[in-house]
Amino acid sequence: MPIRFDKLGVVIAAIAGCAAFAAPFATFRANRIVPGQARSILEALPPAAGPLLLAIVVTAALVALFKTPQQLRLAASVAALAALALLIGVAGTFLTPAGNTFARISPASGFWILIFAFTLLLADVLTRLELSPWARVGVLVAASAAVGLLLISGSWNDLSILKEYANRADSFWAEGSKHVTLALGSLLAAVIIGLPLGILCHRVERLRASVLNVLNIIQTIPSIALFGLLIAPLGWIASHVPGAAALGIRGIGTAPAFVALFLYSLLPVVANTVVGLAGVPRAANDAARGMGMTDRQRLFGVEFPLAFPVILTGIRIVLVQNIGLATIAALIGGGGFGVFVFQGVGQTAMDLVLLGAVPTVALAFAAAIILDAVIEMTSTRRREASPA
Repeated sequence: MPIRFDKLGVVIAAIAGCAAFAAPFATFRANRIVPGQARSILEALPPAAGPLLLAIVVTAALVALFKTPQQLRLAASVAALAALALLIGVAGTFLTPAGNTFARISPASGFWILIFAFTLLLADVLTRLELSPWARVGVLVAASAAVGLLLISGSWNDLSILKEYANRADSFWAEGSKHVTLALGSLLAAVIIGLPLGILCHRVERLRASVLNVLNIIQTIPSIALFGLLIAPLGWIASHVPGAAALGIRGIGTAPAFVALFLYSLLPVVANTVVGLAGVPRAANDAARGMGMTDRQRLFGVEFPLAFPVILTGIRIVLVQNIGLATIAALIGGGGFGVFVFQGVGQTAMDLVLLGAVPTVALAFAAAIILDAVIEMTSTRRREASPA
């Protein structure tokens, strides 16, 4: 029987091999800002754990390399990711000198590349298994619970990113709250304004081109530039409009960040509303007219429900985009996880950068999975409700 290679598996195996044998697994630093010393898997782990991790990585890479059953590929990817997550914490404890509170142990490039390789394998398996939307959300919940258990157990306490968190626990949650508020608040404002504007653009064709062109121009302005452009007008409003400053409107801070994110959010919401409404089958509208439905009844009873999956796709784009862009708000005093990112850059403390970057990526990833599942469920209901 001829040996069959998996095309994606060849790439995954090559990446995993290079990361395991040619890239450092962990970095040791005498303190948080000095240059680090790279450690391979065998150097970063106790004598028994290093060979064990290499064996797991090699086995999982071989499973990925060949065409193997999906259940086996799923087990291999989960085992490799679990081993990496557990043993990076062991590396932190093993490499930290006893009683030393200044040393910092960080996951190095090899660790992150291995995480990427086996996450790619896991994603490929889940795609091929064609899981239902609820099952995908269940996988996300299980993965989140596993990470939560590791954090609660203290397995990662000797890693530098957790030491940075321990020094900033209160401010971490405060900035996280600001980050989520900025992302969700600007999305909510964009939906409240963008949906009626999209409906208007769909109904009034002469208005459509000019509105979408203006929103396209706003979308092309770099985020930092837009934040800067809003400082002067919002500062003027705070100084000259009674009560504006009391509401939190000022030249720097949350207000310009909120307005900028709102402006960036409008184009996907408006454009997807127009596209969704335009894609409603004419037969559905004709049937609604034949039943004597008014324009308003047709809009909310027929057109909007059928267009909802497309509109929700625009909302998904906005939410993921805003979670990322909210990081830049820290440059103008808007808060959020970007505070840690820019503090870390200024102090050349990369683990502080990760303290802001990792939760931002995790939030965007989770939002994408959840909204993708909701979009698929609404699309399925739409197909089931459509006449054959």
